[in-house]
Amino acid sequence: MWRPENVHLDPGFLSEDRIILHADCNSYFASVESIDHPEWKLVPMAVCGDPELRHGIVLAKNELAKAYHIQTAETIYSAKKKCPDLLLVPAHHEKYKAVCERINAIYESYTDLVERFSIDESFLDVTGSRHLFGSGKEIADELRRRIREEIGVTVSVGVSFNKTFAKMGSDYKKPDATTVISRENYKGLLWPLPIGELLFVGKSGASILKDHGILTIGDLAQADPASISSFFGKTGVHLQQAARGEDLSPVLPTGYEEQPKSISHNVTFDHDLTDPTEILAGITLISDQVGTRLRRKKLFASVVQIQIKDTSLKVINRQKQLAQYTCNTRLIRDTAVRLLRENWPEGMPIRMLSVGVTGLSLDGSQQLDLFMDTAKAEKAQRLDEAVDSIRAKYGKQSITFGRTMDT
Repeated sequence: MWRPENVHLDPGFLSEDRIILHADCNSYFASVESIDHPEWKLVPMAVCGDPELRHGIVLAKNELAKAYHIQTAETIYSAKKKCPDLLLVPAHHEKYKAVCERINAIYESYTDLVERFSIDESFLDVTGSRHLFGSGKEIADELRRRIREEIGVTVSVGVSFNKTFAKMGSDYKKPDATTVISRENYKGLLWPLPIGELLFVGKSGASILKDHGILTIGDLAQADPASISSFFGKTGVHLQQAARGEDLSPVLPTGYEEQPKSISHNVTFDHDLTDPTEILAGITLISDQVGTRLRRKKLFASVVQIQIKDTSLKVINRQKQLAQYTCNTRLIRDTAVRLLRENWPEGMPIRMLSVGVTGLSLDGSQQLDLFMDTAKAEKAQRLDEAVDSIRAKYGKQSITFGRTMDT
């Protein structure tokens, strides 16, 4: 979640704390099932997967079932031993998705910075919403009330100045509660907690940290950074920053996708390729996949890469810088063919082929070569756009490249 070294902040960003909420629906699957059956709230109840497909495990349980110490992922057999009267309800995942959309629509009426963490959890950055809706706690309380009254699900909300502490705040008190973790109280609230309570530590991580004398979140926060780095590397550094309240990661809006650093596609063939025509056809189809994905993401590449594996599983990797940024299938394919011919002996069997691109940019107008043939590039772009349009209308298999192309 948090990678401070990758976050670029405005100079005035830290002059005033952000207000981050983490909203976590309580016993979500069980709560959604109880919307249409309110009587189920009065008895111990668990939502279970199909016993034939999920080996009869508990997916969620209500508060009354929790009193019997029934655990998520516990077998139905074990849960029924703890609570013989446990009501078992089958899961309805489409219903959970629909209610999730309704809940997040409420969140989005307060801020456009809503990051879905899971089907029942979301982060909200309400820093810019205070003048309209009040303090972070007031917004959290209002969200809890609306979701309870309008949907019938209760929510616990953590309010803090970063995502890590907001998430820990929503876990601090349940159900249907708001917990504020501020710069004034986080040391008193969180530092005494066992190290395993820190977000992303997990059982194995907690065990390793304990072996080095790190028993609480406060122990990690106050440990010598050099020692943490030497013992645990970057992961330890990131965990220590989180314990100190130094999580600077932003809340990413719904639909946000980080720009990829590379795009590739590979095929392991059902028989080893030696025929130049088959090899050319394979590269063409793979390059077509790469070019299509580039255009779909509205990206342009400046480097083409190939990877070839032979029958003994030996692998070579080669790449070539292009004269211009491109998303053109033919140029990608021609460059990949050239790399193969220059680096792979003719007749040597090929088990696997991969074509990839890197050096990606959102700006295809960037020129690496002032003498590039712009007319030819524009013609190739129009061809690709026509192919994409036909496929969008009639399906992926409606049009494809020929088995061979001039090189």
